[in-house]
Amino acid sequence: MQSFTLKQVAEVIGGKVEGDEHDTIYTLCKIEDGHKGGLSFLANPKYLPYVYTTNATAIIVSDEFIAEQPISATLIRVKDPYSAFAKLLTFYDEQTKPAANISDKADISATAVIGKNVYVGAFAVIGDDVSIGDNCFIYPHTVISNHCTVGNNTTIYAGVKIYAGCTVGSGCIIHAGAVIGADGFGFAPNNGTYDKIPQIGNVIIKDHVEIGANTCVDKATMGATVIEEGVKLDNLIQIAHNVTVGKNTIMASQVGISGSAKIGENCMFGGQVGVAGHLSIANGTKLGAQSGVPGSIKKENTTLLGSPPIDPLVFMRSVVHFKNLDDIVKRLKAVEEIVNC
Repeated sequence: MQSFTLKQVAEVIGGKVEGDEHDTIYTLCKIEDGHKGGLSFLANPKYLPYVYTTNATAIIVSDEFIAEQPISATLIRVKDPYSAFAKLLTFYDEQTKPAANISDKADISATAVIGKNVYVGAFAVIGDDVSIGDNCFIYPHTVISNHCTVGNNTTIYAGVKIYAGCTVGSGCIIHAGAVIGADGFGFAPNNGTYDKIPQIGNVIIKDHVEIGANTCVDKATMGATVIEEGVKLDNLIQIAHNVTVGKNTIMASQVGISGSAKIGENCMFGGQVGVAGHLSIANGTKLGAQSGVPGSIKKENTTLLGSPPIDPLVFMRSVVHFKNLDDIVKRLKAVEEIVNC
C-alpha cells in the first residue's frame, strides 16, 4: 500500500505542516472515523469536536484555526481545507489508477488508433476506425463501437457501451454500465401496432463531462443528441433522442429528459425531475426534486418546485393548504348545510 509523508502532502496542496513532516499517511478518512495512518480535514464547524478526539494521523485545517484543547494529530494548515482536500482526493485517485497497458485479452480492431499512455482492460472491445486519445483509461468489458472518437484524458469504466459513430470529448468520465448511443424511443402507430423509426443519428459528448453509472444517452433520430461541455449527470438518468443539454448543467439521479428538449446552460435539476419533449428550459433554471415540467421555461435563473413547477413560496403554501384540504372540505360542507337549511 502506497504511503506519503506529510511533507509530500503539504507540497501537493500548498499547506504548512505543524508537527512531524516526516510522519506518513496511507489513506484518507472522515474525521469522525480517523485512524492511524489516515488523513482527514476540518471544513464544517459541526465537526470541530472531532479534532480533539480523532485518531487520524493528520488533519487539514484552515490557516485561521485556533485550537482550544490539545490535539494529538499533526495539523496541515491551508487557506481553504475543503478545496485542499478535494485536490488531494484527485491526487489520490490518480495514484490508484492502473498503469498504462493494453491487455492481450482486449479485442482491438486493426484500424483503431490508440493514443499514448493508454490503459485498455481485459475483454474490452474497440471497433473499426475508432480513435482513442492520449492518457485514457478504458476499463474491462467496455465496448466502443465502430467509428467512435474518444478524446484525451478520458476515463471509461467497466461495462460501458458506446454505439457506433458517437463522440466523447477530452477529460470526460463515464461510469460503469452507462450506455451512450442506444436507439431513441421512436415508433409510428400503424393500425394498432407500432413501426420502428430507424434512429440514424449519434451522440456528441463535449469535454469535461461526467456521466453516472447506468445512465443512458440515446442517439438522435437524425443529427445528434448533444451533451455540452462541463455537464455532470448522476446515476440512472435518461437523456432521450435529439436532446441538447447546455454547458455546466448538472442533474441528480433518475432525471428523465424527453426527446428534442433543449436544456439551457448552468441549470440544476434535483432527483426525479421529468421534462416533456420538444421544450426549452432557460439558462440557470433550478428545478426541485420530482418537478414535472409540461411546458417551456423562458425566464432565466428561476427556481421552481412541484408538478407543474411553480414559485417555491407558492408551492410551500400550497402544500400546507393541501394538508388541510380534508378539514377544509368538511367545513365547507358544514357551511353548505347551514346555507341550505
